[in-house]
Amino acid sequence: MLAREAADKIMRSIKPLSAVAVSKLSKPGRYAVGDGAYLQVAAGGTKAWIFRYQFDGKARHMGLGPFDLVTLAEAREKARNARRALLNGTDPLTAKREQRALARLQTAKGMAFRSCAERMIASHEAAWKNEKHRAQWRSTLETYVYPIFGELAVAAVDTGLVLKALEPIWAAKPETASRVRGRIESVLDWAKARGYRDGENPARWRGHLDKLLPSRRKVRAVQNLAAMPYTDLPALMRDLRGRNNVSARGLEYAILTAARTGEVLGAKWNEIDLKARFGRCPPLG
Repeated sequence: MLAREAADKIMRSIKPLSAVAVSKLSKPGRYAVGDGAYLQVAAGGTKAWIFRYQFDGKARHMGLGPFDLVTLAEAREKARNARRALLNGTDPLTAKREQRALARLQTAKGMAFRSCAERMIASHEAAWKNEKHRAQWRSTLETYVYPIFGELAVAAVDTGLVLKALEPIWAAKPETASRVRGRIESVLDWAKARGYRDGENPARWRGHLDKLLPSRRKVRAVQNLAAMPYTDLPALMRDLRGRNNVSARGLEYAILTAARTGEVLGAKWNEIDLKARFGRCPPLG
């Protein structure tokens, strides 16, 4: 009891260092500056504030910030807050780490859907050998998804937002809409695996969107046109060559090159060499 009273008397007799005095400390070591805070001077001259304490019988120390960014008064206040935590039975260093982890989680969950999509594509496109497939991933998201919720936090994407992106094209462009839905689902699955969102995937089809949207097969029945007998082809070609319009030339070009409709419509003159009778068809973007 006497020893404790003596220690308290000594502590009361110690005059706290002033900010000017602290700024002059340069010899490597640790200097008590009051309220349990210390100034630690490294061998290279770097200075930082620390809080030294014991918890569960173990000596610990917690950083309070660098000397050039945290004032003496701020370091003492931080030390007092740490001491208050100790009085409540909380390890201040553990609490500090938990707060940082929570802040990182909140930041991660604030990542925009567009950012997640771009990172997901970048991590997978090396395995996508088809350049057209890579281009379509980006173009469909850019056209149909980003204007709706591209800049929103990926954690905030819900069923209502997914439907807002899909419903305008579900009946008009069922094939495209189905692919867009699948791509949204993939991005959200990637974001969940990365810890950027929780819960069920609102773009999931089976057991979810299939209850809210009609099946793609029921939206518009596919009507396949009958193929022309090859014996009628010479007469068709003569008829086309007798027509002086772009549509006739385009159909003739499609027949001669077996090109797809989109490739014919998107063809450019610099892709066609009439003298060499050669045509180059780049991947669709």
